[in-house]
Amino acid sequence: MFNIIEAKTLNKDVKSFKITASRIAKVCLPGQFVIVHATEEAERIPLTIADYSRTEGWIRIIFQLVGTTTMKLAQLTAGDKIRDVVGPLGKPSNLENLKNVCVIGGGVGCAIALPVARGLFEKGVHVETIIGFRNRDLIILEEEFKRYSTNLSIMTDDGSAGEKGLVTHKLEELIMKGHQFDEVIAIGPLIMMKFVALLTKKYQIKTIVSMNPIMIDGTGMCGCCRVRVGGKTKFACVDGPDFDAHEIDFDEAIMRNKMYLEEEQASREQTCNLFKGVTHE
Repeated sequence: MFNIIEAKTLNKDVKSFKITASRIAKVCLPGQFVIVHATEEAERIPLTIADYSRTEGWIRIIFQLVGTTTMKLAQLTAGDKIRDVVGPLGKPSNLENLKNVCVIGGGVGCAIALPVARGLFEKGVHVETIIGFRNRDLIILEEEFKRYSTNLSIMTDDGSAGEKGLVTHKLEELIMKGHQFDEVIAIGPLIMMKFVALLTKKYQIKTIVSMNPIMIDGTGMCGCCRVRVGGKTKFACVDGPDFDAHEIDFDEAIMRNKMYLEEEQASREQTCNLFKGVTHE
């Protein structure tokens, strides 16, 4: 069992837990994730290690309330326990031999982008960070990104905070101003990563994205997390989650992520009704 030592609400749909996990905290690196199995009956879900303390023995996970499992997980609080946390899994992000990097985070993907920005910044890399949200109420981790970025730009769809526009608008603006990035690292919704990749391909800038497809065991056994990279099938859990953005078949990945949309929506509605005390025949 893993103790929750801190539970915070980051916005109406996103929560953060600090969990005692000393063995994982000792060896985890930016880009890696864990599989969380909250209760005996719950699904296994992949969550990125957003932060950790090797000395205090905890890891931080950040998750969005998008389905039954995360909605039930969000009911836990400090002092509660999680049944299983397995990890660290996946290959760590490659942060070596870089001098000037643009890190892009979209929505809850910022939880994955943060440890990457931190790892680069602590190596002395010039880190231009762009984070994007629909509106100011959804912004998360702003202070943390300020701490680990040379410069931070916040983009909102409605202009309610930072600058109005998409992360790609800001990225192209920086490129046009003469920023010569060794690499762009983008993490967020698939559609966001797709358009970042299209933009950077035009400017011939190496781009890495972190893929988070449907995943069950996290060890490459089930094959659910397969993605097409350079015309070949890869497993995000063991071959990634980081891949060359210019080689990914984003259209296939988007289609696969929608496979269980109706079932997920029905389950979510059922869970919402359960929390409201509504019962059905």
